[in-house]
Amino acid sequence: MDAGSAEKVRLMPWAEGDFWLLRRNNSPEMTEHLGGPESEEKLAARHRRYVELETGGMFRVVLADGGESVGAIGFWEREWQGATVWETGWGVLPEFQGRGLAAAAARAVVETARAAGRNRYLHAFPNVDHAASNAVCRRAGFTLMGQSRFEYPKGHWITSNDWRVDLGEAPLDARQ
Repeated sequence: MDAGSAEKVRLMPWAEGDFWLLRRNNSPEMTEHLGGPESEEKLAARHRRYVELETGGMFRVVLADGGESVGAIGFWEREWQGATVWETGWGVLPEFQGRGLAAAAARAVVETARAAGRNRYLHAFPNVDHAASNAVCRRAGFTLMGQSRFEYPKGHWITSNDWRVDLGEAPLDARQ
């Protein structure tokens, strides 16, 4: 699907009532490349972190037309190769996949991170075997920096691709 035909999305700040979406994203299908589903206790702690996130942001992805919730995306700070950067991650519910929604949400989160002005780079670290998430990075304008060993979740090491957006550059639309 080309970017022009993708559906439009909006990012809504994560709220108390969004725990259901976290549960939906916790299925074996949705966590296959992330070490598998988390316990209810870990989900509750994750939800609390999302609600209370002080730097960056976590969002519910909704269709611009109609407002239906289709997934989640966020960005947060992490240390990476001696610098503080933003990291992003997302999940689009299975019934909404294949429609360009994750790439649209990723482009929106790039602009949100750019507007935050706090860090120069935004990274995504999908598993090298996760073709769909790597395609989202490509479609959203990230640059592949190479492969890295990455611990996620804690104690579970994977080989991931390091995709990066330089937030100091003009947005893609402004360069075309």
